Amino acid sequence: MLTCVICGEELLFEEDMKTHLLLSHLEDEMSCPLCSSSGVSYDDLTYHMNTAHPENHVQAQEPHRDNNVPSNPTSCPSSGTQATMITETKWMRNAVPAKSFGGRTSSDKIRGPISTSGSACVTPDSSPTTRGCGGDERKTKGGQFPCPMCTLVCSTGPLLQEHVEVHLQVEDSAKGEGTRFLCPVCSVVCDDAPSLHEHVEEHFVELTRDSSALAPVSPGADLRLARKLQAEEDQRRRKEEPQLEAVEFKKLKEQFGLDGGGGYRRQLERRMEKAVAQGLMAPAEYHSKRAKVMEDLASGLDDGTTRTQGTLGALWEYYQRDPRGCAHIWLSAETDHYNSSEGDKGWGCGYRNLQMLLSALQRIPVFADRLTEGEIPSVPQLQRMIEGAWKEGLDPQGASHFNKRLQGTRAWIGATEIYALLTSLGLRARITDFHKHSGPGDTHPRMFEWVKQYFSQSSRGGRLPPRVVQTALPPLYLQHQGHSRSIVGVEERKNGSLCLLVLDPDCGVANAKKVLSADGLSAAMRHIRRFPSNMKHRQYQVVCVDQVLSPEEKQVCIRSSATLRVARIP
Repeated sequence: MLTCVICGEELLFEEDMKTHLLLSHLEDEMSCPLCSSSGVSYDDLTYHMNTAHPENHVQAQEPHRDNNVPSNPTSCPSSGTQATMITETKWMRNAVPAKSFGGRTSSDKIRGPISTSGSACVTPDSSPTTRGCGGDERKTKGGQFPCPMCTLVCSTGPLLQEHVEVHLQVEDSAKGEGTRFLCPVCSVVCDDAPSLHEHVEEHFVELTRDSSALAPVSPGADLRLARKLQAEEDQRRRKEEPQLEAVEFKKLKEQFGLDGGGGYRRQLERRMEKAVAQGLMAPAEYHSKRAKVMEDLASGLDDGTTRTQGTLGALWEYYQRDPRGCAHIWLSAETDHYNSSEGDKGWGCGYRNLQMLLSALQRIPVFADRLTEGEIPSVPQLQRMIEGAWKEGLDPQGASHFNKRLQGTRAWIGATEIYALLTSLGLRARITDFHKHSGPGDTHPRMFEWVKQYFSQSSRGGRLPPRVVQTALPPLYLQHQGHSRSIVGVEERKNGSLCLLVLDPDCGVANAKKVLSADGLSAAMRHIRRFPSNMKHRQYQVVCVDQVLSPEEKQVCIRSSATLRVARIP
């Protein structure tokens, strides 16, 4: 019967006693077998044994042996074997707990035996032997001390201690080489976690010192930093705003032809010079055309190269011949179609629509007295006429916008400039502003209905009007963002829908002349018809002329033009 000297439990077999000691006592506390140090961790105990007892910790075990136990365990009787096991196992309990080796028990180790000189070792497939310094071997029949880290079995406690210390040195070496603490900011490798933490903190201290002077961080540091950055951004924006405004203003001046790059004559000359450089025009032709341009500009009259006459007559014949589902068609008075030329392409649409309007007014007796029949001013002459209207006091705000100068520029004009010129000629003009969409899908059905009411006013009465009516009304000037056109009629379809008939100064002379031929008229109608789905700009302005002004009425219009008032629909 074997008795545990620690707790007094009695067991029958040696294997049961070893298991009892391993499970019940080896995993308890940690204390040094050579001195009174106890209550420490495994790493601290290892460090203590290697530093405080480097040489004599093996010899220090000899006084603890029982005097009745011989030094050679092979000659021990059974009782001596029991005493030796009990005494040496006490050292094992204090020094080598099974769970302390990397978190694994002795059964997890699959290593070969590690022996030193003078150790008595037993392997699972051999009997215990003792090796002396002289190389002689003696088999051991007494107690056995298994290593908790491998399958080696030692004959005595000191030998087991020496063997286990070899394990500890290997474990410490492997742990030191395998555990690396890499800095996430740079490539430095630290020895342990505290060193890594201190090293990373130095990185952030340097960043804080370089970025701002807010260290140490206070509770309101983030707010102060945000306000500082916002102030710097506002200051930078204030410095850049004048430059950006200058650039945008320059682009705006270029867009509206106010950049000082020349007007109608200079643009026409550049186009002709480019044609000569490309071989499309002979030098002699260039000089001939240039002389003709200078002569026309001096006369102030349009040369008629972009004019198409007879457009309204061709439309009247077209609807008489093939109305194609139209219930009623109203046309304006005869109007010549003027297209942009090389001298005003890209910016002269307003002047060309004004020429169309003047060509119709000359044919209407009530307005013809105020105009010179057969003479249509050229684009530069119209610019001079608008400047003259400004000098009379008309539209001072518009005059200020253009710095009271249009000649020699490529400035765009709109509804207010048309109003100023017509008023200066003694004609009463009205501006109607369709300032927002009035129908589904961003359409303007109210504008279409207004145009119909304008053209159908001459056919109102008790009798049913004919299908096609050519009125004595002048066309309407239609302005929207970036372009203008002339409305010369309106269609009323059998389903009640309306379609505007417009002349576009940018359609080209070739397309404009297709109206005059029966073969090309159908194709030309695609450029003339405009349905509500084709008119989706946000704002449209319409200028109409309804009567002449007396001198007194003209003065009233001049005084009231300081603040132009328009009719807004809806």
